[in-house]
Amino acid sequence: MSPFQPNEIDVLVVDDESTLRSTCRAFLEGYGYNVTAVERAEDAVALLKRRAFHILLLDLYMPQVSGLELLSQALDLHPEAKVIMMTGNPSVETSDAALRAGAFDYIPKPFSATHLEILVDRAIHALSEDTGRSDVAPPEDRPTAWPTHRPTPSLAKGVVAEVGDIAILGESKVFRNVVELARRVASTDASVFITGESGTGKELIAQYIHQHSNRRHNPLVEVNCAAIPESLFESEMFGHVEGAFTGAIRSREGLLEAASNGTLFLDELVEMPLSIQAKLLRVLQDGVLRRVGSSKTDAVVTVRFVAATNRNPLEAVEHGTLRKDLYFRLRVVPIHIPPLRERPEDIPPLVNHYLTAFWSKHRPGESTPTLLSTAMEALRAYAWPGNVRELRNVVEHAVVMMDAGAPVGAEGFTLGEPMVDGGAPGGLGIDPAIFQKDYHTAREEMLAHFEEEYLSQILKRANGNISGAARIAGVDRTTLYRLMEKRNLSKRELLEP
Repeated sequence: MSPFQPNEIDVLVVDDESTLRSTCRAFLEGYGYNVTAVERAEDAVALLKRRAFHILLLDLYMPQVSGLELLSQALDLHPEAKVIMMTGNPSVETSDAALRAGAFDYIPKPFSATHLEILVDRAIHALSEDTGRSDVAPPEDRPTAWPTHRPTPSLAKGVVAEVGDIAILGESKVFRNVVELARRVASTDASVFITGESGTGKELIAQYIHQHSNRRHNPLVEVNCAAIPESLFESEMFGHVEGAFTGAIRSREGLLEAASNGTLFLDELVEMPLSIQAKLLRVLQDGVLRRVGSSKTDAVVTVRFVAATNRNPLEAVEHGTLRKDLYFRLRVVPIHIPPLRERPEDIPPLVNHYLTAFWSKHRPGESTPTLLSTAMEALRAYAWPGNVRELRNVVEHAVVMMDAGAPVGAEGFTLGEPMVDGGAPGGLGIDPAIFQKDYHTAREEMLAHFEEEYLSQILKRANGNISGAARIAGVDRTTLYRLMEKRNLSKRELLEP
């Protein structure tokens, strides 16, 4: 729900393309915003010296004065403004530079009215957080592409929303903003790109988006891109015709066809082979699908895409493991889920929820123990490298070991190794000599050291069982084997003391 009336919002559009200028102006004025559109950066600067605008839409590539220069001048004059950069040639370097220079977000051309609407609405909500405005609701006749209601008051304390029988829990403002953004984008067909560490709940947010979309009565097909062997990926995604390869005794539809009219959730997208990314891009562009071994178009699919990764997608683009054009196509609405250590307010409701759920599951009929304040203090102070998934497992383990009806303090929960000097867990000490090396060399050496130590620790915790180690890590066996192969490590070497 927007905290501002549309006629309170002043928007400045700066672009040397007259068609785009007039289209943006007409669309935004249709929502009731006050829109000024100019062709040249010089005219924009002159305007900004005379008056303020809440939202600026700036072209990144303009003659004489670049969009980045205009961005810098605009924020010098009005640092509270939200600036959205428009670019017909999106690249990691320019987009990243714009964000570092203070842009609120960027939008690749050509863009849809829905994409622009979502970004402007996000910018307005960011303005409301800056100014503390929360009292003014939008007029009832403002056209919207999504529900504008807030979480229903009937939800239990700490519950932000629900996905079927599963509650989405949290008290922090930052996490509630994540769910609110998911709520707003759900009923559109815009592609969503979810980022966040393993265990933060990316899959749950994807499920929430589907269940609150117009496609909710059609399939949600979830694909773990790290779990499919590369040799089978094309057939799994696109299907195949009879005789396409040895063993293809009949034609078979792929996951894209299975998801038609529904949602396709591509988890760990960065693990998808580049050859498949190229074919997927065509489906994104025109919906045309050709099965493996076919010489014709086999289907035209309508799919809503939600992608996720626990890695930095811009780094993946830079390193060549994620296609730039695919990334920008899927990143219509980015949603980032912060790690649990950055939102400790969410720990108590999560602990209480899992404590109740697992006690009912494992200890029905027994007296519930009392959780002492020292226990919650210890749980809030822990860094939770495995995020909500780790917290869930820690609470379940504690429930199994607790005495019925007894008070439980910090000692009742088995947490991981404490942080040493505010840094990484013991065993990952940093050699000062690393800082004498160039960035890429130092980063690769640190990453190799971390991955080897991490693999060793989880394998030892799982008593050498690969499947058990994969469950601890929150990944599949294939990913662990790939990582071991990448670092040329055997299980025997990793288990050595």
